[in-house]
Amino acid sequence: MASEIHMTGPMCLIENTNGRLMANPEALKILSAITQPVVVVAIVGLYRTGKSYLMNKLAGKKKGFSLGSTVQSHTKGIWMWCVPHPKKPGHILVLLDTEGLGDVEKGDNQNDSWIFALAILLSSTFVYNSMGTINQQAMDQLHYVTELTHRIRSKSSPDENENEDSADFVSFFPDFVWTLRDFSLDLEADGQPITADEYLTYSLKLKQGTSEKDKNFNLPRLCIRKFFPKKKCFVFDRPVHRKKLAQLEKLHDEELDPEFVQQVADFCSYIFSNSKTKTLSGGIKVNGPRLESLVLTYVNAISSGDLPCMENAVLALAQIENSAAVQKAVAHYEQQMAQKVQLPTETLQELLDLHRDSEREAIEVFIRSSFKDVDHLFQKELAAQLEKKRDDFCKQNQEASSDRCSALLQDIFSPLEEEVKMGIYSKPGGYRLFIQKLQDLKKKYHEEPRKGIQAEEILQTYLKSKESMTDAILQTDQTLTEKEKEIEVERVKAESAQASTKMLQEMQRKNEQMMEQKERSYQEHLKQLTEKMERDRAQLLKEQERTLALKLQEQERLLKEGFQTESRKMQHEIQDLQKKMRQRRTCTIS
Repeated sequence: MASEIHMTGPMCLIENTNGRLMANPEALKILSAITQPVVVVAIVGLYRTGKSYLMNKLAGKKKGFSLGSTVQSHTKGIWMWCVPHPKKPGHILVLLDTEGLGDVEKGDNQNDSWIFALAILLSSTFVYNSMGTINQQAMDQLHYVTELTHRIRSKSSPDENENEDSADFVSFFPDFVWTLRDFSLDLEADGQPITADEYLTYSLKLKQGTSEKDKNFNLPRLCIRKFFPKKKCFVFDRPVHRKKLAQLEKLHDEELDPEFVQQVADFCSYIFSNSKTKTLSGGIKVNGPRLESLVLTYVNAISSGDLPCMENAVLALAQIENSAAVQKAVAHYEQQMAQKVQLPTETLQELLDLHRDSEREAIEVFIRSSFKDVDHLFQKELAAQLEKKRDDFCKQNQEASSDRCSALLQDIFSPLEEEVKMGIYSKPGGYRLFIQKLQDLKKKYHEEPRKGIQAEEILQTYLKSKESMTDAILQTDQTLTEKEKEIEVERVKAESAQASTKMLQEMQRKNEQMMEQKERSYQEHLKQLTEKMERDRAQLLKEQERTLALKLQEQERLLKEGFQTESRKMQHEIQDLQKKMRQRRTCTIS
């Protein structure tokens, strides 16, 4: 059932106190209650550039994130506001507003770099907000993007042939949106009108040359082009006269520049329609608890002096969710068995058939809820727990049958035992009468329903315990000759031996059934595992194909612009990716 979100305003998600980042437990608690998929939009930029105003608009409110009206940065750390998505039913829009970069009061650029990196790692759409045009100063202020390879790792152990694993960033980095505030230029190039997106593409063109100045010019542009294949740009006129900016959140749309109002509406419409659900490698859709886990993993890594690692974050999340998936599957198995099984079952096979059906459903529950089960450890744990549950049910079934049969024997045979005590059969011809009565009572016992798998064993154990009583009646019957008595003793022995042989055969048959069930369980686990691995492999190939297409597009642009060296670097990345894809296509599942 979908959870209801009632956040009347934003809350600090990641606190920044004296340069130390810490996750806020209250905010994490809110995330943990969100069962729907989340669309995460983070905004980053220099302080006092109007980031919070745009985020309030996305939240559908005039107030919320602190706007501030002085040269001091108001937002500290990363603040979160979760609202129902206005265009995607069943989704939650998570807005992340970050503290202003370049705040002179902090005097520590490293802190800004971590805020920048966290915003990228947590979001599905990353908004970079700046003032004015895209000039070299704007690019210099975006130096954080050039530091990402020193702040983030995609894998815990990069491939041997890679110095950096930054080539994999594109597979999980968010879409990039650049918002330009108080934009005063006419959007045109060579005398022709251009769109904001074309302006961004034009601004990201590289400069020919090998000097240090050329390298510094190209580096941030190369990083943006490489890490963020999907880019969008919005320009905004100044909303009101500078003196009225302090009252911006109090002003109605009619009091603002109409162009600005329309530009904000276009921005919000684009974000609502195009921002994707936060998705991890393997097509894993992120919900509230998963986002909570990512926040904790990344912040803890930074606090301990490590680099945030996407692969480690996913594996940490998988540990939590796969453990829960095992418990969910076991609970489903127990629920199904409780509904279907009535102990004692008439045969062992009846119980094993019910177990097999419930086990199959439990495995399906686990497969649906699990991901990144490295070495299938959690599925093996599930198999072990289900096998123990099956054995427990078999034991309970045996005990229920024993109790039921013992009670039946007491009810059916106790009158006969009383008659023996009274001496009714201690007379000439009494043995034949006793045997006839015994056969009648055995028939009555066999006709009783739902005795279970212990029916014959409990009966034979009872009869064996009464052999001395039967023999005493036989020996005192004076109508029988000694020869007849000997024949009768042999008959009873043969009957007992036959019953023992039958019990051994039945025991062997039960063991065979248990072995067959174990093999079927193994095959069911293997079947569903194979199907899931095939789906995962197809999903990963799909992601790699998308990444390959983006890299090919970027390589083509580099060639057109005449950047042979950068094109060759991209070609190496493309070849590495194609090699991995060929290996994945040809690999077989053992």
